[in-house]
Amino acid sequence: MVWSLSFDPLLPLWAIYTGIAVALVIAAVTGFLKLRGWVLRAGTMALLLLALANPAVEREDREPLTSVVALVVDKSQSQRLADRQSTTEEAAELLQGRIEALEGFETRVLEARNSGSGDGTEVFNTLSSGLADVPPERVGGVIVITDGQIHDIPENAGALGFDAPVHGLITGTADERDRRIVLDKAPRFGLVGSEQTVSMTVVDQGQGTGPGDQVRVTVKRDGDVVTQRTARTGEKIDIPVEIAHGGDNIFEFDAEPLDDELTTLNNRVVVTIDGIRENLRVLLVSGSPHAGERTWRNLLKSDASVDLVHFTILRPPEKQDGTPINQLSLIAFPTRELFSVKIDEFDLIIFDRYVRRGVLPMLYFDNIARYVRDGGAVLLAGGPDYAEAGSLYRTPLAPILPARPTGTVLEQPFHATLADLGKRHPVTRGLPGAEQDPPAWSRWFRAVDTELDAGQALMSGPSDTPLLVLNREGEGRVAMLLSDHVWLWARGFEGGGPHVPLLRRLAHWLMQEPDLEEEALNVSLLGQELVIERQTLGETVGDVSVVSPTGERWDISMSEQEPGLWRGSLPVSETGLFAVTDGEMNALIHVGPQNPREYTNVLSTTDVLDPISEATGGVSRRLRDIGGELDMPRVVSMRQSASYAGNGWIGLRATEASVLNGVDRFPLMIGLLGLALLLGALSLTWYREGR
Repeated sequence: MVWSLSFDPLLPLWAIYTGIAVALVIAAVTGFLKLRGWVLRAGTMALLLLALANPAVEREDREPLTSVVALVVDKSQSQRLADRQSTTEEAAELLQGRIEALEGFETRVLEARNSGSGDGTEVFNTLSSGLADVPPERVGGVIVITDGQIHDIPENAGALGFDAPVHGLITGTADERDRRIVLDKAPRFGLVGSEQTVSMTVVDQGQGTGPGDQVRVTVKRDGDVVTQRTARTGEKIDIPVEIAHGGDNIFEFDAEPLDDELTTLNNRVVVTIDGIRENLRVLLVSGSPHAGERTWRNLLKSDASVDLVHFTILRPPEKQDGTPINQLSLIAFPTRELFSVKIDEFDLIIFDRYVRRGVLPMLYFDNIARYVRDGGAVLLAGGPDYAEAGSLYRTPLAPILPARPTGTVLEQPFHATLADLGKRHPVTRGLPGAEQDPPAWSRWFRAVDTELDAGQALMSGPSDTPLLVLNREGEGRVAMLLSDHVWLWARGFEGGGPHVPLLRRLAHWLMQEPDLEEEALNVSLLGQELVIERQTLGETVGDVSVVSPTGERWDISMSEQEPGLWRGSLPVSETGLFAVTDGEMNALIHVGPQNPREYTNVLSTTDVLDPISEATGGVSRRLRDIGGELDMPRVVSMRQSASYAGNGWIGLRATEASVLNGVDRFPLMIGLLGLALLLGALSLTWYREGR
């Protein structure tokens, strides 16, 4: 209860002040003249003015509010090292019980985790959000259980927004030691086949460490060891790495562990370099002019990433008519340069309705077969030429061609359809119009009858004959399109068809584009969620395992999104390298910055929190000595003080905040009491003056 005196004047204040002035003048004059009863007259006027001021006694019914104590628990990745997590949990439980045992205090537990942007542990951002609804005068103190590695310390105590102590209770011990790799320079892009340089420094910290020690550094690319180097701690080292393929090349640099070090997680850094291909070189050889000859040329010329070399054989060697060479406008076919000297410079060779006419000696077909087995690619787009006596199948190319001609050319209208395998293969999966029966594209009128010796048939022609066949041969790839009527789609006959996506995917599959691999495990990051995709020609896939940078493991169930494509997802909060595997295939992805602040320094310390603790009257101290037991401080309640800590104890500020439930008002000069006082004063005045 709070008692107080208040006034609620019955007249305006100017009238009250005027009355006071008049009363003072009358009292002064009567006193100066020494008139009888002037004192009683002055008292009567004073009582009258007091009645007009309407005094009252007020009684406030107030309920005291509790002081809010923020217990901030650091749940960042570095808190999982050694025994910090168990120390944190035990300390948090004990502190919560001790604070709740104090009268007039309530505990608000806040969990600080890693920033998704890679800015490290953000304790004070968590504190600001957690106390946003608490008035500053109600904050009784802040206790932070952490390893001391906090990355959002305010510049001064005034930035906190409240006047209460901040105490830091530090997990970890003073004898910790650690080795880490500091990334100095790393490229983001590189041409496929080129060599890039990554610069780094191996740093040892903690008890008994120093610069100059020799360290073995292992370099991995996409999970496979490529080299090992020796470095000295504290000295910068440049390591060359080769960009092996297009897309993300993930390089891991591992430094050998330090004896008794805190963690090996920061002994490894990950560098992701995007491999950029130089323009792909394609050799297109047209055996003779035909209606669809320009379909391939137009498609490949429209792709800015392709350098095309195109030859059409217009005048075979047997057509010799005696015309001098210098009078011919035709260019001689440079067979030796293309198929012997420079053949390995091409990423893809396309034979479009090519038939043997003595232009290419048999020796060059041997070169082409060797080129494929060593990693090259050949596409045969055939028509009647493949069924004739001059077929490419009757050359040394035969061992690498998956479809054997029967000698029959099927001349009849038909719709090219996707085989069951083609519905799942990334080259033909989801072609526009394929979902209808018959497919929503134009008919073709000619196909070569063949029998499969190897490979996979993705599209079928009349009577389910193979129409599009893919095969892997050694390190290279071979594709066969067994009809020369794909140009009908390009010309828009009967509405045309999806010739652009089909032929472009086919060409890029032959050139080993990673996105078109039929068996692939891909991982990407969408916001704060890992998206895992599994491409397969199989009808089912198993669970996928994900291992986080700290070793935590999850099994993710995959769901089929479309034929041949399965997908799963996992929300992530950690930064670092995630490893994904389905038992057969592996994939890596790095989340967050390549050199995250969370692992820049993992040694526990009181130094970071000391300035803000001292400025608020708090303390920053360790919970464990070297090899000691948990040493929990006592928690005491205190009024406003300059210091809230001492030997073995920490203090919290008890606030005086309260909430008003109601006010009782008792007027003094209204009613019988006021009337009696006024009548009594008037009667005494009259009596005194009448004598």
